[in-house]
Amino acid sequence: MMRALWSAASGMIAQQTNVDTISNNLANVNTTGYKSQRAEFKSLLYQNLQTRTTTANGENKPVDAQVGLGTRLAATNTFYTQGSMLASENDTDFAIEGDGFFSVRGDDGNVYYTRNGSFFWAIGPRGTTLCNSDGYPVLDSNGNQIVVPAGVSSGSMMISNDGTIGYRTAQGTYVPMNQTIGLYQFTNPAGLQKMSRSLLSATEASGAAQNELTTNGLKRSIVHQNYLEGSNVQIADEMVNLIVAQRAYELNSKAIQASDEMLQQANALRR
Repeated sequence: MMRALWSAASGMIAQQTNVDTISNNLANVNTTGYKSQRAEFKSLLYQNLQTRTTTANGENKPVDAQVGLGTRLAATNTFYTQGSMLASENDTDFAIEGDGFFSVRGDDGNVYYTRNGSFFWAIGPRGTTLCNSDGYPVLDSNGNQIVVPAGVSSGSMMISNDGTIGYRTAQGTYVPMNQTIGLYQFTNPAGLQKMSRSLLSATEASGAAQNELTTNGLKRSIVHQNYLEGSNVQIADEMVNLIVAQRAYELNSKAIQASDEMLQQANALRR
């Protein structure tokens, strides 16, 4: 009976984590570049009640008797499927079609990665620099900041589908800057550590960042200007998952109530 109490309690804790994950997905349904997550669970230890050789006649049994001790969270898996392309009137909005990630340099000097291509031109010590909404500079394929040349307006800057950076003169002539916006891929993107502000950090599980421009064998991503990548959260699926998690939570609570009533009846036998 005590096993039932603990197993059901572990199920309630697991389903609460499941609801937390689903709630986070729904909360970020309109977050640019957000990737949906799913809680994964695994069973806990099993107790052997009888071995394969324990029978009334001492004969071997084909199977033993085991009972599980509940479940717990194993991992929170992230699905890096392509989000929808949302048209934008902002010339510094970019969407990635493919497996690449933009790179930005944080205040701590470390490089972070993101699928959120909502950028802006910000005036800084080095000039007008392409930054994200938090003011972190966007990096090119060599790890350098993207700065508007002197005498050129930020509205004349252009980034082509392959990430090449240039600008157009007043006469309409296109001038390349010999820079390419940095796009990076990872062997295991699910292993990236999630930070706040839609930023991701490389880890041993994700593998080192691979520059699409210099790494052989990578399928290069396409950069779409005047577009943003929407969240890949499917609201209908999340609502169904939420209902299933809620019902599972209720069933586990019912198991605790049933175990408690059975214990009360067992204790009442002495009276």
